[in-house]
Amino acid sequence: MRPEAETGRRLHGRAPDWRVLVVDEDERVHAEARGALQGLALFGRPVVLAHARSNEEARVQVLDAPDLAVVILGVETSGAAVDAALAPTLALADFIRHTAGLRNTRIVLRTHGAGHAPSPDALLRHAIDDCRTPAELSPGRLPALVAMAVRSCMQLCAHEAQSRGLEHIVRSSASLLEEAGLRAFAHGVIAQLTALLGAPGDVLVCAPGVPPVGPYRVLAAAGRFAHLADVALDAVPDAPAVALLRRALASGGNVYGNDSAGSESRELALHIGSKNAQEMAVFIDTAASHGAPDRRLLDVFCVNLGTLLHSRGLLERMHDSAYYDPLVRLPNRTRFVEKVDDCARQGMRDHILALVDIDDFSATNDVMGHRFGDRLLETVARRLADAVPTGVLLARLGADTFGVLGPVRQVSPQQLLDCMRQPLAVDGVPHKVSLTCGYVLLPEDAQAGVDLVKDATIALKRAKRDHRGQHLQYSAHMGTEARARALLLSDLRAAIDNAQLFLVYQPQLNLNTRALVGLEALVRWRADDGSLIPPDRFIPVAEHSGLIVALGQWVLYTACLTMRELLDADRAPLRMAVNVSTVQLQDPGFFETVRTTLSNTGLQGHHLELEITESVAALPTQLLESTLAALRAEGISIAIDDFGTGYSSLSYLERLPLDRIKIDGTFVRRLGEAQGARIAEMVAQLGRKLGLHVLAEGIEDATAWQALLAMDCDEGQGYFIAPPMDRSSLFQWLRERAETQRRERPLPGVSSLPGFPALPGLSSLPGHA
Repeated sequence: MRPEAETGRRLHGRAPDWRVLVVDEDERVHAEARGALQGLALFGRPVVLAHARSNEEARVQVLDAPDLAVVILGVETSGAAVDAALAPTLALADFIRHTAGLRNTRIVLRTHGAGHAPSPDALLRHAIDDCRTPAELSPGRLPALVAMAVRSCMQLCAHEAQSRGLEHIVRSSASLLEEAGLRAFAHGVIAQLTALLGAPGDVLVCAPGVPPVGPYRVLAAAGRFAHLADVALDAVPDAPAVALLRRALASGGNVYGNDSAGSESRELALHIGSKNAQEMAVFIDTAASHGAPDRRLLDVFCVNLGTLLHSRGLLERMHDSAYYDPLVRLPNRTRFVEKVDDCARQGMRDHILALVDIDDFSATNDVMGHRFGDRLLETVARRLADAVPTGVLLARLGADTFGVLGPVRQVSPQQLLDCMRQPLAVDGVPHKVSLTCGYVLLPEDAQAGVDLVKDATIALKRAKRDHRGQHLQYSAHMGTEARARALLLSDLRAAIDNAQLFLVYQPQLNLNTRALVGLEALVRWRADDGSLIPPDRFIPVAEHSGLIVALGQWVLYTACLTMRELLDADRAPLRMAVNVSTVQLQDPGFFETVRTTLSNTGLQGHHLELEITESVAALPTQLLESTLAALRAEGISIAIDDFGTGYSSLSYLERLPLDRIKIDGTFVRRLGEAQGARIAEMVAQLGRKLGLHVLAEGIEDATAWQALLAMDCDEGQGYFIAPPMDRSSLFQWLRERAETQRRERPLPGVSSLPGFPALPGLSSLPGHA
């Protein structure tokens, strides 16, 4: 949306609305959008939906509609390869930005799956604001996404319109006021008003005399009044004009005249400034202009000039607006960074830069509403301001993040946290708030302020992750790790795009009968140099970035497809086990994704087992229980993985609908040690008491197998049975196993187990994830 379009519609009386253009060749997408957005109103304004079935049709609509708030672009697949399918859509995004000039319109790309999304660099290069899958743009989720996009568009338009208006005032009028005095300013008023109305007119500009206030005099005039410059208002030989001017001066507002018939005339008087302060009144006959002047447009004109007239310190106030946060009335991020720069440049090594963040603010904002969130921010700001000594800089750096800069002897991170120990009164209601703090000491060697703030931000993020409600000091290794994580994330996105990820499968056997009961699907990443990047390195990065949702969908589908092939070849075990992250479980579309995957691959629910970790205990109870119950209702079994390595509370084992408990491999590998079997025995006994099947991971020798059998452990997996194998190696292993079983009748006793031939080249594969 062009900001001038937004401003023009407001000033010229048109009913404002939010225009959303959906560009997609699929008619179902348009139908779903109509159903989801029909009757929707955002921020007091209706949402109006427009449709284009092709990129060419979209180009025409974009040029004819400069007031678009949101454009949702679908990738035109038409059977083309991904890059070829994306190219026309990316070109349309460029057209919207550069040819149509819609700088503030929010562009959302609707892909047709994870493999059709452009790279982050492409999104930035083509100024695309967001990239979403069909599931993320479903009718149930589309209104929320549109609301976020509209809010962003509205903020950008308001900011740009305000900046442009201030720039106009400074360039055109401020120079007249500062360099040529009040009379030149009055002449500038005539020039601007004439341009605003689109035609010259008969104009009088008058103002009071020098204090003590003398008689009103004409400062500038045009048209039939041109010869009256510098005369007293009482000497102006036009009684109706004088009467309107005096009414405007007396009321402190604009006055619109009426003709003898009672209808609105083309004569009016404008008031600029404030009563009891410096003010002007302008009479104008608008008969020569096209149409009646827009009163709201004239109101804006007068307010802008009035602000300039009464604020010789306009530049100072502009400076304040650029450097201060209006909500909490504190310096903003820009001002804070500049002050950090100053301290670093001046060698103030005894200073500390601390960032404090309100814990769970987003959740509070969502539950209590944005108005409550704003009041909470104001209250937190006041509490922090009372806690820091005079001379210490307090600023608001982000939505719920505050910065503190001052001498080490005056700024204590613990005191910043302690100031919130007592509940805050927000709208008269007590509200408990906790803060988390990350800080950095200004170094010996001068650094840029933005880099120091970045270091403190890294410490804050680490504290939020590992030490919520506490404070943490930045150290160099944090920066190294943060940069490594960022690089790894970038490489992971490229690896997904370049199909460098693949699945391996590790067999699971019944320890008593040696029957193949399951396969666990494990994701692997082979780098360009041929080395394998461990899952415990890239899976946390995928979870933290949200990439795990798309990655998890691919893993689930690929594993189910392999299970389908095994069933068709009559070599399938009872189940295919797939690991699921807590981030995936929190995704509203997760359950439907699982159902769709099973349907598309022709599997039943009992063919699939989902493995979750103990960290799910941190999820909201209702969400977790309802999701798992819905999955089990489809026949899908649920296993708790890596048991004993995470949360110590066992209550969730009774609460959650589980089928299987897995003994972590670290405990299985200690079975040969003195007292090393205690935890494994405890888990096995606990599983039996809770009615759960027990599976042991990491079985690497016959001794472990025998020990687990003695514990009544049901099932197991590990290198002693078979390593994780890619698809082709798995099928070879299954064939050789079947041939061995046909040739040899199983002998009693575990000493002969499992007796399966080892496959060449697999010993180097990594263990389970």
